[in-house]
Amino acid sequence: MSKKQHLHTFLQHAGQADFDERTGAAPVALPSMRTSTVRFKSLDYLDQATKDRNSGGRSVIYGRAGMDTHRALEDVFCELEAGERAFLVPSGMAAITLGIMSFVSQGDHILAADCSYGPVRTLDRNVLQRMGIQTTYCAPNVEAFKAALQPNTKVLYVESPGSLLMQMLDMPALADFAKAHDLLLITDNTWGSGLIYQPLSLGADVSVVAGTKYVGGHSDLMLGAVIAKDKKTAEQIDACNYALGFSVSADDAWLALRGVRTMPLRMRETAANALQVCEALSQWAEVKTIYHPAWKGDKYHALWQRDATGSNGMLAFSLNVDAARARRFVDALTLFGIGFSWGGFESLVQLVDPNSIASHSYWANDEAVLIRLHIGLENAEDLIADLNQALAASA
Repeated sequence: MSKKQHLHTFLQHAGQADFDERTGAAPVALPSMRTSTVRFKSLDYLDQATKDRNSGGRSVIYGRAGMDTHRALEDVFCELEAGERAFLVPSGMAAITLGIMSFVSQGDHILAADCSYGPVRTLDRNVLQRMGIQTTYCAPNVEAFKAALQPNTKVLYVESPGSLLMQMLDMPALADFAKAHDLLLITDNTWGSGLIYQPLSLGADVSVVAGTKYVGGHSDLMLGAVIAKDKKTAEQIDACNYALGFSVSADDAWLALRGVRTMPLRMRETAANALQVCEALSQWAEVKTIYHPAWKGDKYHALWQRDATGSNGMLAFSLNVDAARARRFVDALTLFGIGFSWGGFESLVQLVDPNSIASHSYWANDEAVLIRLHIGLENAEDLIADLNQALAASA
């Protein structure tokens, strides 16, 4: 039996075009296959595709489900996440929505980690509550979830590492808790994107990923994916996905296929740069805490060492300065763009709104100011110099 190829090797060969039978030639990359209508050679072929689709297969009978370009990207997400089936949606938030709504009904209850991406609470407030679905937010550990468990709890929703503070969770322990209480464990894995962290392999049932971030890698597309661990889970997501009518542009799928080929190199480089920045920040008297699981001083560094196979450019740090100086610091940066996204080639900074972090149990909730950075592919020494000059200028 031949040895299975390394994931990095798979990514370089996924989504390649087939050779033309007549000419024996082929482009390297699969073209962007755009269509709204799918034609069939005969009714027999249509019947065959419909039968496969109704039995859970991926045959296409209408363009909304996508063609070969989409299938290639779905295969990439399955390989990255070690999952059974992937579903493409227009954004990371759409992936969260599909992941949750596939498994809850009126009267159900959700347990959610309080470190989850902020717009999850918007989905809760504007949609789930209106549908009669309750959500309780807890510190992301078994003890807190167990205390908040209700007879109608159906889903455990988490994010690891947590949004804003990069809090690594004990995914195997959470998976054991979920299974013991017949809960479906859904996790946001945008940070790891399957390449450096595989929550399905650690016991989760569903992984949601914003392909907008590291998969795309160039800040030029919006994309999400929901990956199911097994066939039964996939069937339930498939039914909800069809009903909600999500569709992804073939061009965006093509851009994601292009971007994911360089994801190993980009993640490795941004991770190395981020550690250098952490080292520099640790020398600042104004820095109280650095939040980056690969950093040796992070509270959850041991969990990162146990469960992850790499890191990336995401980090945050708290500054013992007033709000006015923090604003001057951010505005003085020249190599860091002010923006909310991350995962692209460029470095970004976010002055975190105190209201968005107050509900995170991991946050000290003191007078410190939280700054989030995405460290990009610039030279690390230049980034550190920019941070140093901004701190001096802000004083």
